[in-house]
Amino acid sequence: MDSKGAAQNGSDSKFEESEVKVVNPKIAFPTCRHILVAMGFFAFLNLYSLRVNLSVAIVAMIDNDYIKSLDAQSVNMSVNVNETAVHGEAVCAVTGGDNETQQETESGPFKWDTKKQGVVLASFFYGYATTQIIGGTLSQRIGGKLILLGGIFVTSLLSLLTPVLTIYGDYPALIAIRVLEGIAEGVAYPSMHAMLSKWAPPMERSKMATTIYAGAMMGTVFAMALSGILCKVLGWESVFYVFGVLGVIWSVMWMFLIYNSPAVHPRITKEERDYIESNIGQKASPGKGSLHVPWCSVATSLRVYAFAVAHVCNNFGYYTLMSCLPMYLKYILHFDIKSNGFISGAPYLVMWFMITSSGLVADKLRTKKIISTTNVRKCCNGLGFMFPAVLLICTGYVECNAALAVALIVIAVGLSGIAFAGWSVNHLDLAPPYAGTLMGITNTLATIPGFVGPSIVGAITYKNQTRAAWRTVFFITAGIYAFGTIFYGLFGSGDLQPWAATPKTEEMEELKAIDGENSKKEKEKAKNAVDQ
Repeated sequence: MDSKGAAQNGSDSKFEESEVKVVNPKIAFPTCRHILVAMGFFAFLNLYSLRVNLSVAIVAMIDNDYIKSLDAQSVNMSVNVNETAVHGEAVCAVTGGDNETQQETESGPFKWDTKKQGVVLASFFYGYATTQIIGGTLSQRIGGKLILLGGIFVTSLLSLLTPVLTIYGDYPALIAIRVLEGIAEGVAYPSMHAMLSKWAPPMERSKMATTIYAGAMMGTVFAMALSGILCKVLGWESVFYVFGVLGVIWSVMWMFLIYNSPAVHPRITKEERDYIESNIGQKASPGKGSLHVPWCSVATSLRVYAFAVAHVCNNFGYYTLMSCLPMYLKYILHFDIKSNGFISGAPYLVMWFMITSSGLVADKLRTKKIISTTNVRKCCNGLGFMFPAVLLICTGYVECNAALAVALIVIAVGLSGIAFAGWSVNHLDLAPPYAGTLMGITNTLATIPGFVGPSIVGAITYKNQTRAAWRTVFFITAGIYAFGTIFYGLFGSGDLQPWAATPKTEEMEELKAIDGENSKKEKEKAKNAVDQ
């Protein structure tokens, strides 16, 4: 960085440090930033609902007779006994209702084997990986409001068109729709980050960001539960219509309620605008003092590779189970479509709780200096990976005890949320000035498991919907979790990296050290005064 840039950084740092002490004025609830948080929460609830609804709907879209004809031993929906041996493997009874009614409700028009189902479920991520960096760049130039609006609105329209296009275009049409939906949704996270950079005061960033992004987990729960009911009562087409309409309604509200920044909001109070702008430091001109990313140092840093590997491993487990869990519940445990949706959503409710609570615990441990930042990250990452690994292996050996199998899966997926207090915030530990860039890089890489995982499941279970096949799926997922634990445990760190120590961060460290020394001197003076 040149001297001019360094000077600008230094002045920005001082400005921000002095301005963050501005007291939050008493402003009537709800404030404009409260409305942003609420709309942001529902934005990600909509996004993930539109993303995961197919995981449940596809169970009702498939022609069961066709699947049974491919492999009679793997799917036998007419079994009426608790356990029947088929080629040495027990087939469990149907759970959750009358068999004939279930078959009529669940059987759909499409003759897609498990390989094709895996490709359909994976196709979203081919598009999703392409627009994250583009979305961030556009959001910085024209604001995040329209970019996020466009992403959700386009995805909603595609959802509304899905039934008709799929009926007439079959398998290729659905793949094309899902790729386009992935392209549209890829802009979501970077555009919301751009919005928060203008709206979230430093002391409120964590609270605002976590509340907004919690919508993703709640969207997964909401979509899986409601999709099961819709498929059972109104048919698979209703899933896409309902979530598409909800997305359009949100888009209209977002358009009229949300603005790119406090400076252009027509209804914001002067007190709130002054509070936000003085804390964020809007006086600094956009683009000045921007940091040049040290690409060579990033590319050769084992610490960066550590959280990148952890990110990819985490997403393999998450996306594989999110996309394929409904199929396991149907073909192996034989839950009906309504129960399937509720149970498929349950793990993500537990996961939402674990993400929020583990973050609080991790920060408490760091604040009280009970454990170092590095050890906190490694412990959270290890627990969040190894608990699911062990429990998934156990699930593979459960026979027809559906309640136990479901409990193990719910706990396994839920506990994986602990890892978010490890790898997901490690970008900020290692390189605060470049955290956004690093997240963009690793999040792009971490979309690869989104299409690899379901494709692997589809290939393994092709004409082989057996407990043994799914045991293999669970072993692969557990192995990847274990690899992520070991690699991050060896090479992960929570320390600021030398190549990320910009003049701004160096100055901050010096100020902290000076403040610490002054604090010690003041305490000693106070103690001496008391003694005298």
